[in-house]
Amino acid sequence: MSATRYRRFLKLCEEWPKDESKKGRDLGTFLRQRVASAFREGENTQISDPEKCDQLYESLARINSNVYKEKFPRAKDTSFTGVTVEECRILLATGNMQQADEVKKGLWKTLTERFSSKPEDGPPEKTEK
Repeated sequence: MSATRYRRFLKLCEEWPKDESKKGRDLGTFLRQRVASAFREGENTQISDPEKCDQLYESLARINSNVYKEKFPRAKDTSFTGVTVEECRILLATGNMQQADEVKKGLWKTLTERFSSKPEDGPPEKTEK
């Protein structure tokens, strides 16, 4: 039975789309890595909790086959912000996320420098006579 589970997960990995725009954050890549680590011995891997393994597979298979998208169709293909799926995909691409992180770091650095630095070489303090 372990061999059947392994083959089912392999087939799911083959079908699961890979999003090259999300390097290091892609769910398909993560899934492939988890399957490889869970089935280290391939078809000969002993599954400690077969019921949990089967539940996990069924859940992932439902997501992959868009069961919930078809069961609960959306009235519009946008979010509450009005951003379309494609616009969201572009915004969440790894390159754009890295740029956003750099902007945040730049902003954070500016704020910390502004509010945590001591005045340098300011006017000398007046002494009372």
